[in-house]
Amino acid sequence: MAFVRIGSKSEAFRREGHAWHCTSGLPSDVTIEIGEMSFYLHKFPLISRSGHLATLIKESCNDEGSVSVLQLNDIPGGAKAFELVAKFCYGVKIELSPLNIVSLRCASEYLVMTDEYGDENLTAQTEGFLNDVFGNWTDTIKALETCEEVLPHAEELHIVSRCINSLAMKACTDTRLFNWPVSENGQEGTTDVDVWNGICTRSKTQPMTDDWWYEDVSFLSLHLYKRLIQAVEAGGMRPENVAGALVFYAKKYIPLMNRQSSFKDATSHTNKSGSTISTPSEADQRALLEEIMELLPNQKGVTETRFLLRLLRSAMMLQASPSCRENLERRVGLQLDQAALDDLLIPNMGYSVETLYDIDCFQRILDHFVSIDQASSAPSPCAMEENQLMEGSNSLTSLTRVATLVDSYLSEVAPDVNFKFPKFQSLAATIPDFARPLSDGIYRAIDIYLKAHPWLTDSEREQTCRLMNCQKLSLEACTHAAQNERLPLRVVVQVLFFEQLRLRTSISGWFFVSDNLDNSQSTSLHGGNRNANTTNGRGGSSIDDMRRRVAELEKECNSMKQEFKKVVKTKKRWNVFCGRKSECDFNSVKPTKLHPQHVNEHKNQKNVDSK
Repeated sequence: MAFVRIGSKSEAFRREGHAWHCTSGLPSDVTIEIGEMSFYLHKFPLISRSGHLATLIKESCNDEGSVSVLQLNDIPGGAKAFELVAKFCYGVKIELSPLNIVSLRCASEYLVMTDEYGDENLTAQTEGFLNDVFGNWTDTIKALETCEEVLPHAEELHIVSRCINSLAMKACTDTRLFNWPVSENGQEGTTDVDVWNGICTRSKTQPMTDDWWYEDVSFLSLHLYKRLIQAVEAGGMRPENVAGALVFYAKKYIPLMNRQSSFKDATSHTNKSGSTISTPSEADQRALLEEIMELLPNQKGVTETRFLLRLLRSAMMLQASPSCRENLERRVGLQLDQAALDDLLIPNMGYSVETLYDIDCFQRILDHFVSIDQASSAPSPCAMEENQLMEGSNSLTSLTRVATLVDSYLSEVAPDVNFKFPKFQSLAATIPDFARPLSDGIYRAIDIYLKAHPWLTDSEREQTCRLMNCQKLSLEACTHAAQNERLPLRVVVQVLFFEQLRLRTSISGWFFVSDNLDNSQSTSLHGGNRNANTTNGRGGSSIDDMRRRVAELEKECNSMKQEFKKVVKTKKRWNVFCGRKSECDFNSVKPTKLHPQHVNEHKNQKNVDSK
């Protein structure tokens, strides 16, 4: 920390309780009272340095030789600053430092201690040292912190703005080019001292990361910190660095930000640095949260989605303004595809809530995402260019990730018995069917919901099952669904039918490929290909592989038939269905036409099975 000493005389003051006395031996002829402190001084040293004191002393002297009593309760810096001013007037040695320079500069301005009342007066000397302070990062921060004590006077002298501009310039400077010799907490960014041949040498300064200034400025009060953030933004700092500084500041002064967002992961958090920071009141935390929300950059992906969700959870607990919470939900919805499930499980606040988690909040976030996605992927009336096709592909990828997230969220909240059917249906239907490559996730959520809500009517169960596409179920999901007694009978039949249809289509495809290979082999033989033997060997091996695959598919088909028979035994109404199976109408699926050769093979297989 920089400092400078001015004055030449030794100490000439002594303190007795709440009074300061000059030890020159001459009787005091002026008393200056500041609060509870009294200074018994002499007129001449004060008049020779301060225009304001000269005016006050002149006005208070009625009789020659009388003692003047002056009240200076509004002097910047109070009695502590005036003590240094008095010593300066008497020529006593004082030390200027970043901790007292602001109050002394404001006090000298208040007392009119300009060069008109003496060469190298206090105003000029404090102004010169203040310019030196602005050249050092750590000293500037300390000086800015002391501006709180004399804020109106410091603002009037533009000391606050000069401190902030100096800090902003250094924070925006590329450390790789200038490598400022500062790091966290104002320490020099060097490695350990090396000793070589008995001589201590300091190694080269290490390059610093972009977050080197976060902790240093985090000790500023909110209104000064806000002005600094606005200054670094105006200085061209990257939005990622601005967001990082705000995240650091929020986690330091909002304790709720350091806790987990869900019940199952709730753990107490301790300050990693071990520092003892007094917890602000809820009102201060709420004001801080709303200010940080306004300062965060608006660009997508600049601020982590996890931080935004924790900020939203804290806003709910601190009862922040509705506009603040709505803005947070909109920002989370803008980048919902980057969110994690645990962070979305926001507990319900208050005493009159029904569900364990705030499902309505997630629904609003999801609506924001879908509306933004639809607006960004709207078809253009003109021909689509290549970059537009790429944007559409990225949009579909984001929508697919969100679909997986929604299915996982539904599976997590489905066991809640207070989770109403309309909300479940609305939440699941928000994601379009084309965004789900597989329906396994939504099937799992539906199964859990039906298990936790056995009182649902048949109509509601049917509507719930319509949320999934049976044609997109995997083999494992189809096997589970075929044995699931909670599903309506029609859904089980559809699952089995689609699986049988899928197997038949696969078998037909393999036979089609086999026929094409046979034709190609015969063509190559008649053409007199010199590599006929090699080709026949490869073609034969390919046919063998296909036949093995067909055999595997037939085994899978037989296993599905066995599962189908089990369902027949467990369902009470299955006999009625079997008696009328020829009249069943699968309106939702159109049967595919098979090659006559395949149909005959299928009939022959049925005859063999009957025998």
